[in-house]
Amino acid sequence: MITVLVVEDQPLQRFGFRMLLESTPDTEVVGEAENGADAVRRATELHPDVVLMDIRMPGVDGIEATRRIVAAGGRSRILMLTTFDVDRYAFAALRAGASGFLLKDTRPEELLAGIRAVAAGDAVIAPALTRRLLDAFADRLDDDLCGPTWEDPRLDSLTDREREILVAIGHGLTNGEIAQRFTLSESTVKTHVGRVLAKIGARDRIQAVTLAYDLRLARPN
Repeated sequence: MITVLVVEDQPLQRFGFRMLLESTPDTEVVGEAENGADAVRRATELHPDVVLMDIRMPGVDGIEATRRIVAAGGRSRILMLTTFDVDRYAFAALRAGASGFLLKDTRPEELLAGIRAVAAGDAVIAPALTRRLLDAFADRLDDDLCGPTWEDPRLDSLTDREREILVAIGHGLTNGEIAQRFTLSESTVKTHVGRVLAKIGARDRIQAVTLAYDLRLARPN
């Protein structure tokens, strides 16, 4: 059973999410919050598997709430929600430690799939969606990203192949696409991806993408 904390400042929207999640056998709503400060408190009390977090709220917004929840070191993973497909806060939310990003008008089955992915700590956001998200934010990234690659101690522990895998993840490639590019089996790619995430200290694929962008290893096409 996946436990979920729903954070949304609109009561009707909160009710809709609760109805959907409670009608699904493998998800359970353990609490609700209407603002970021309340979300941090409730996450500390309830330790949900997933926090379904509204990104825009008065007072403490979803980004700051995410930062505080992640910094507390608990097991909860954050799935961000927003009304707009191009939201200037989305990349900041991912930097703050969010494990996913979806639109509020996402189809119910896609929202549930996203919650399950986040809870499993797997792909978190489908690589194809990651690619579209990062393409949408291309004009919001610093212009100097086109400069030389930044060095980082975390890269020193990677083998040449693992560094190639990190770059491929940064470009939003799926495991199957990476396997095809480097003529590897998907099981071998999965092993490489796991090692890359462990070595760079990334909780999930999204954090690996963020690091690749921060270090200028990748940028949207």
